[in-house]
This record gives sequence, structure tokens and C-alpha cells, in this order.
Amino acid sequence: MKISELSRRSGVTIPTIKYYLRDGLLPPGHATAANQAVYDEDHLRRLRLIRTLISVRHLSVSATKEILSAITHEGDLHQILGIVINARPAALTAEEEQSQQPAPPGAADALRLVAEMGWDVEEKTSAIGELGGVLAALADLGAGIDWRTLLQYAELVDKMSKLDLEQLNGLSGPLEQAERAVVVTVLLEPALLALRRLAQEDKSGRLFGTTTCDQEQARPEHGKPGPHGPGRSSD
Repeated sequence: MKISELSRRSGVTIPTIKYYLRDGLLPPGHATAANQAVYDEDHLRRLRLIRTLISVRHLSVSATKEILSAITHEGDLHQILGIVINARPAALTAEEEQSQQPAPPGAADALRLVAEMGWDVEEKTSAIGELGGVLAALADLGAGIDWRTLLQYAELVDKMSKLDLEQLNGLSGPLEQAERAVVVTVLLEPALLALRRLAQEDKSGRLFGTTTCDQEQARPEHGKPGPHGPGRSSD
């Protein structure tokens, strides 16, 4: 396909595609003339992945380039998934490793929860820090919610993760795997949050709400005596 078709099918403008080509995010097309090239489905898949990482996940161009480089050289689906969700970012230099910030307050409790669930994860994964930060904030608020309280939630999430990984079965090629990993880990998260809120609204109405029918039954009919007699108020 020509660059114009690549732009149309990907939703990325031609100037942006040319920028990605110059910067090395997108590999060059197959040259057909001095200033012309054609592109294939791999270019389209990679371009869609770039767009999602930058526009949806809000990564910088340099971070996206680093992730794509790591994905290209990885053959292990577990590693590819880890790179995409930032559990295993692209290799850090020794200087960068030394400059990493210490574990946030609450990280120890997060690791206790992980151990209780029997999960085998990297201690430096970003999710440990995020969970630890939330647990520390809950403790500061005196909310009465600690890592033990979250165990029931963790059990539900454990089942959800199995559904997530079923979406990755039967894929071949690192780009296809990475594209699906982005769908599962990035694009589905807002949908899952929306589903949770919808379920909460439903359960709240069932447990705490007053239905219209109940309200009508509780309201005295016009012209009929209420609890204080006809035409009298409670004043």
C-alpha cells in the first residue's frame, strides 16, 4: 500500500508517519522508486501500536521507541506482556538503576498481599509501588482498609487475569502479540472500570434506593386523610 492508504487505514496523518519513519519508530517501506515506497500489514500494525502507546497510554516518543525496540527483539510472550504493562521495562543502564527511587511507603504491605496470593512477580514492578502508595494513603486516612481487606478483591482480579491472558492465545509474531497486549492491558481497563461503576450503581439502588413504586405507596392520595386527618399538616 502507498503511504496515503497507510494513513487512511491507520488514522495517522502523512506528516506524522514521515516523522515516525525519520525517527526510526516505523521501519522504512519497500522502495519502488527514488522517492517512493510501499508498506505492508506489518507497517499498519506497528503504526496502530505506536498510535495507541502515544495517544492512549500517553508515552513519549522516546519511551515508545524504546518499548518497540525491546518488543522487536523479544520472542517470549511473557516478556512482551511485561514490557507493555511496564512490569519489565526495557533494560536500564547501571546508572539508571542506581538512580531509581526507593520503594514508597506501603510497598511492604503490597508485597505481603502478593505473597499471600502466591503471585510470582518482580518486586520492582511499577504495580507494587502503585499499590503500596494506595495502601499508605488508606492508612493515613484511617479508612480501616489494609492489605488483608484487599485479599477478596485480589481473588476476583486473579480470575480476571486468566480471562485477560486467554485473549493472547493463538497469536504469532511479536507485533501481533504486543498489539493484543496493549488492547488487554490498556484499552480494556477503562471498560472494566465502567463495568464496575455500572454494577455499583445497580447494587446501590437495590440495597439502599427507594423505588418509585414504594414512594407512591408511601404518599397519601389527594383528598384522602393522611396520618393527621384530612387537610391537616404535621405542623
